[in-house]
Amino acid sequence: MSAGLDDDPAPVFPEDADFEAVQAALTRAGLADGLPQTPPTARRLAAMLAGVAAPDRSYGQLFPMMGDLTPRAVAYNCVLAGCAPGALPIVLTAANACTAPDFNLLGLLTTTGTPAIALVVHGPAVQALGMNAGINCLGPGNRANATLGRALSLVMRNIGGAKEEIGDMATMGQPGKYGFCLAEAPDGPFPSLADRRGIPDGVSAVTVLGVSGTMEVLPLDERDTPEAILRPVAAALLAARAVAGSGRVRPPGEQAFLFPPELAAAVVRAGWDLARVQAYLMDAASIDMPGVARFERAGPLAEAPGDILAIVTGGPGIKMTCLPLWAGGSVTQTRAILDLERSDAP
Repeated sequence: MSAGLDDDPAPVFPEDADFEAVQAALTRAGLADGLPQTPPTARRLAAMLAGVAAPDRSYGQLFPMMGDLTPRAVAYNCVLAGCAPGALPIVLTAANACTAPDFNLLGLLTTTGTPAIALVVHGPAVQALGMNAGINCLGPGNRANATLGRALSLVMRNIGGAKEEIGDMATMGQPGKYGFCLAEAPDGPFPSLADRRGIPDGVSAVTVLGVSGTMEVLPLDERDTPEAILRPVAAALLAARAVAGSGRVRPPGEQAFLFPPELAAAVVRAGWDLARVQAYLMDAASIDMPGVARFERAGPLAEAPGDILAIVTGGPGIKMTCLPLWAGGSVTQTRAILDLERSDAP
């Protein structure tokens, strides 16, 4: 890597490089995403790669242009995104999870639709990185949330090659494609999604999802009952599935929504556990929203009750968020964080 030469695919700049000159050089190199980027210097790259045993080891190839996924390449994009040291294992693990065949990364990145790759972080890493799993957990204000999501997006652009008119053919896209990252609440009333997927307790993990957007959902007025809380969720998931499918019958797959702690606790106080929440949503065949609409289900909401992913996160309040998953077909992936300090780590 050179000191910022335009023909270098990953230019490294001196510490005193002019900020605007760096932005221009990164844009010419095709590494920009439209937002200002942290100048990649030798010092910043060394800090991001500190302790990594095999910085040039390949962890797979990323669609659509089959870029090689290495710690060194991912570290470069973590620096661009403004990540603090310590972000690399999370971003690399998430990108590696995206290479699973049934995640359908090629479809997600090249569709004319709107999906973004959402990153959920679970376990001790949430607190170690100072992530926000409370108020405004999907919004601005937290460096870790913002930069981890942006780094994963940059990896898809700069390593995978998902750039406009080359690999990314989205008709409109969505703001989440700049970065979409959240943390699961560490003390929620349900087993965490990582626990449900066999990650041992106390082990940090990530989940990646192909998400077409977000949808705010409120409980009905009698919100002290689980049914009043969950009925609008079922309606939202059914509606999103219907309008995103272009009238075509698709495999039921998965569903996902974010459950604020206040409402999750209310459901638990009523004697419902996670399995009962999932069963209620799975069995919801006819949903009546008085004075608004009535939804009649034509097929199953998900492949199985366990495929309805309720993730507890957020601050005080009663507003839930549905995450409509990409209708083109993608299976969410959960992975324990890679140990990059061991050269023999999987």
